[in-house]
Amino acid sequence: MSISLENSLNQKMVDIFNSLSLDPKFAFVKVSDRPDLSDFQCNGALALAKTEKKNPREIATQIASELEKDSAFSKISVDGPGFLNLTLSDDFIAQVMNETSKDERFGVAKTTNPRKIVMDFGGPNVAKALHVGHLRSAVIGESIRRIEVFAGHEVISDVHLGDWGTQMGMILSEIILQDGDLSKTQTYNIEEISSFYKKANIRCKEDENAKEKARQITAELQNGNPEYVKAWQHLRQESLNAIKQNYEILDANFDMWLGESDAHQTCGEVVKMAEQQGLSEVDDGATIMRLADDSKPPVILVKSDGGFGYQLTDIATIKMRVDDLKAQEIIYVVDKRQSLHFEQIFEVAEKLQLAPNVCFKHVGFGTVNGADGKPFKTRDGGVMNLEDLINMSLDKVRESLPENADGYTADDINQMAKQIAIGAIKFQDLKNNTGSGYIFDIDDFAKFEGKTGPYIQYAIARINSILRKSELAPSDVVITNKEERDLALKIAQLNSVIMRAEAEKEPSIISDYTYNLAQVFSSFYNASPIMNEEDKNKASSRLRLAKLVRDILTLNLYLMGIEAPEAMLKK
Repeated sequence: MSISLENSLNQKMVDIFNSLSLDPKFAFVKVSDRPDLSDFQCNGALALAKTEKKNPREIATQIASELEKDSAFSKISVDGPGFLNLTLSDDFIAQVMNETSKDERFGVAKTTNPRKIVMDFGGPNVAKALHVGHLRSAVIGESIRRIEVFAGHEVISDVHLGDWGTQMGMILSEIILQDGDLSKTQTYNIEEISSFYKKANIRCKEDENAKEKARQITAELQNGNPEYVKAWQHLRQESLNAIKQNYEILDANFDMWLGESDAHQTCGEVVKMAEQQGLSEVDDGATIMRLADDSKPPVILVKSDGGFGYQLTDIATIKMRVDDLKAQEIIYVVDKRQSLHFEQIFEVAEKLQLAPNVCFKHVGFGTVNGADGKPFKTRDGGVMNLEDLINMSLDKVRESLPENADGYTADDINQMAKQIAIGAIKFQDLKNNTGSGYIFDIDDFAKFEGKTGPYIQYAIARINSILRKSELAPSDVVITNKEERDLALKIAQLNSVIMRAEAEKEPSIISDYTYNLAQVFSSFYNASPIMNEEDKNKASSRLRLAKLVRDILTLNLYLMGIEAPEAMLKK
């Protein structure tokens, strides 16, 4: 079982607290707020002062006297009103590094309480090309999915297609208007389908009769009109094929490709449940459920025209995920502007007791913006397609790569360009707090310097080169200078970083740590030669640390959905 440095120190503290008859719930350490004074600190004595009716400094001194017996510590001090400062011995740090390097999880423990989690991210609409607005859902969602799996949870990911709403009636209506009927629908590809949707969208905004016709066709489709269903099935499949290609490029992985249509039957069941429990009412012809907070709009279960409300689909989907998949937690990675929607559906699900003891979480993200601070657009003012954004990134990365190089084929360089470009896009996204929007700067995010994906990838490639060229094998770690010590302590933070990222559903915690680790390694490498070190023990020890950093950087990139090229070329 993986045991991190921090957990090991916590266990030592628990044993001492128990031996002194002190409440062990306060026996935990954290990385020191003053690294110039110590490596870790424990503030438990201050919390115990009231219950123990003692001066906290007296309690801290008791604990310190026991800690001083442990060779893991080189210095223990009590400062201020009762802060315990803990400085680790170099030998103990080296021992932890050797154990970490032999552990396939690098000291990261698996959860002791695994849950079955259903993740809902992606959310593309049929007949519409994925655009920059879909980027964050896919990138953040995939990263959280990987973090949850690594933490030890069982995760089922669902793309949740928008395939059953009014837009379907709009497209079918437009095809009938242009072709006279739906007989040619089976011949249309995704580009043609998208073109029909764009025209239908404009027409329905300008013509109320066209909008009403689209509503009628949608209702007939949802009621099972065989002609409409057959045409819809083709539109859905063509769209799904195109959507899968886009997500494959982004390496976003889904176990289920269900859509709103799959919840249609369950919608009726939910409406009946609400009626039977006396929780719904008819208002102006629509069946609604009011919420506890009167300032929030009610949830429309059935519209006045007899169609299901769009919120009902998500409520029914919750029921299916609990009944069919046995979900214990459901995580939605969706634009934070939809926060009210999720507050509403979570409350309705609770009122109807659809998911007892199930935890709901909406991870709301900010927008991808242009230099003007507004949602990212193309030069003509339209929403940029995701495919075009990826191609822009590829073109930018290729400017930094040679067209050919000894030992590399054109395919090798193209694959490298793809890995760097996709990595650059993802890291640019994930280095920002999820809830914040960010400026998409094509000239900044693909640089090989600074807080970028290529910088991390290049750090890995550089360590790979060192490991290939060295004639020595990595050996046990010995700490001989400050830079080695700093690097080892930074490595030892991995467990707490990943656990915090999982708890907060915040991949930026991992991206911050990854960048900082790469920087600390750079300082270490500049001060601690490997290839030119005459002392072979020092050199092979440093190789062990270098390999450990390489493996952890690679793991962290994986948790962010980013590949690490074996080597990287520059012009």
